[in-house]
Amino acid sequence: MSFQLVIAEKPSVARSIAAVIGAAEKQTGYWQGGGYLVSWCIGHLVSFAEAGQYDEKYCKWRYEDLPILPQPWQFIVPDEKKPQFEIVRALLNRSDVDSVTAATDAGREGELIFRFVYQLAGCTKPVKRLWISSMEDAAIREGFANLRPDSDYDALYQSALCRAKADWLVGINATRLFSVLYHKTLTVGRVQTPTLKMLVDRDAKILRFQKEKYYTVGIQSGSLKADSGRIASMDEANTLKATCAGTSAICTSIKRERKAEQPPKLYDLTALQREANRLFGFTAKQTLDYAQQLYEKKLLTYPRTDSQYLTEDMGQTAQHLVSDLLGLLSFAQGLDLTPEVGRVLNSKKVSDHHAILPTAEFVKQGFTGLAESECKLMNLVCSKLLCAIAAPHEYETVTAVFSCAGNEFTAKGKTVLVPGWKEIDQRFRSTLKADTEEEVLNTLPELAEGQNFSVTTDISEHFTSPPKAYTEDTLLSAMERAGTEDMPENAERKGLGTPATRAAILEKLVQMGFVQRKGKQLVPTKDGINLAVVLPESLTSPALTAEWENRLTEIAKGNADPDEFMAEIEAQVRQLVKTYSCISADKQNLFQSERVIIGKCPRCGENVYEGKKNFYCGNRGCQFVMWKNDRFFEQRKKAFTPKIAAALLKNGKAKVNGLYSEKTGKTYDATVLLADTGGKYVNYRVERKE
Repeated sequence: MSFQLVIAEKPSVARSIAAVIGAAEKQTGYWQGGGYLVSWCIGHLVSFAEAGQYDEKYCKWRYEDLPILPQPWQFIVPDEKKPQFEIVRALLNRSDVDSVTAATDAGREGELIFRFVYQLAGCTKPVKRLWISSMEDAAIREGFANLRPDSDYDALYQSALCRAKADWLVGINATRLFSVLYHKTLTVGRVQTPTLKMLVDRDAKILRFQKEKYYTVGIQSGSLKADSGRIASMDEANTLKATCAGTSAICTSIKRERKAEQPPKLYDLTALQREANRLFGFTAKQTLDYAQQLYEKKLLTYPRTDSQYLTEDMGQTAQHLVSDLLGLLSFAQGLDLTPEVGRVLNSKKVSDHHAILPTAEFVKQGFTGLAESECKLMNLVCSKLLCAIAAPHEYETVTAVFSCAGNEFTAKGKTVLVPGWKEIDQRFRSTLKADTEEEVLNTLPELAEGQNFSVTTDISEHFTSPPKAYTEDTLLSAMERAGTEDMPENAERKGLGTPATRAAILEKLVQMGFVQRKGKQLVPTKDGINLAVVLPESLTSPALTAEWENRLTEIAKGNADPDEFMAEIEAQVRQLVKTYSCISADKQNLFQSERVIIGKCPRCGENVYEGKKNFYCGNRGCQFVMWKNDRFFEQRKKAFTPKIAAALLKNGKAKVNGLYSEKTGKTYDATVLLADTGGKYVNYRVERKE
């Protein structure tokens, strides 16, 4: 008997596939049955080798060893993943396996994950590709009925390979180069560095912002209120107010405009991450994790998509989904909705995967058994589908201009004519515990040109507002748009990174200490600001990185040469190393952490600083040191704090409350004395009990 081997990206996906195709027998590292073997990777089972594997000299970071340009490229299997790799390798090379199905995630990275494993295992058996957007049973069955030769995805693999190699080359060489120059580990990446630069630029604009005061004069008659334009000085505002006081105003013009606000598009991953951050405070990574969980539970379609449309053959599916959701969602009860599904159908705007949708499985199961975070995300996706196929929001704006004592004042109003999709959106938002902004409508009274009003006047004081710090919502939007002015109109993928990678980029910037979260805000740290300032524009420019993504997309379409792309990347890396061979002495200390002075050294009089494990003299020739884990304090169960250290250095003694005595088993207030015995060591003793 021969078997077809199916390789998925994750154990949970393999389990779902195995259940559908009849591989019900659990083995170590795979499922078996019905003529199938179903195994899995654990994310990236195979990775590019570390630099040290190419040559032992690369184990140390030195400028003279740069640039590092692997030829040929080598691969490794991380130790913790070796057992699963060996299982997959053995399955690939089993004599009774005659064909292989690549069932890793249907996208650029999924293709790379499978190909690396297939190649390192030395397999040459024919491969078919499973390409699905949903983990529902019907979608899996349909996918297996329409397997395609994996060679159809060779260009996609070349794009993924170029992405991985380019990231390795820029990341390894730039990180080592600037870390060696500045004596601190400075992680540099082709996407994360321009993202950091955007945060730093915004922070600089906020710091440079000068608040300006301005005034407006208002005239009022009953419920009608009209305002002057911006006035720079209080004197000018007072003059205008005095001029208008006790006079009447005449309506000189009324302009009415009927407008329509079109329904929003469906969610791609970035749009979902942005709104989940805005409404629920979820980080981009949390949203991706929750969406992935829902996908693996068969309740949500594939989340790592950059499309906001459905293919044209999905009209009936969408129609049924909408009908079912109207009965399932509490906020949709009694809603009068005529679905316009055609608006969300556009096959030309769907790349690897269509927009994110709830599945038919979700309609059956509902919210039963879901965590609160998963319920929030499902509600968000469902409400977006209903909004997207609803009628436009129609309204009328009214702009009325008044003349008072020769000066012009303006009043604006808005009246909703057809609520359309905004009724659904408002119904959904009313169910949220989170604070959401509600639109305030200003309805003007009936007005006619030439109409006179007796008015009262007042002055309002205002201030110009600084730019706002980025939140994950606004930063994801900025990443998506970055460099777009330099991109062709028809470019398929624009901006920094991809919807699937942006969350990881933000997390890495935080983990590396270049960015910190302050509530919902993302703010660069001192090291982050310094890093963005010292790096060249070639590494911090969003336009350049966005162009890379466009080139990778062209490679995936078969319209660009991968070798040419890689040759350009290698040339850029060589030039980078050549350009930055040294820096000035004062810049070398740019990333050194500020040392906290505790007091003066009792031996040499120099400053004593706090380190991670001790308090030490800044004079290298003097060996004075006080260890934080000193046995004297540890035996007495007392932390050796900077406050105690400062007191000891100042007076040779420190009052210590709650000093525990092992002899008596009691706790005392006491004075600890510092004794420096001939420059050899420091000891402490208790002067008295109190």
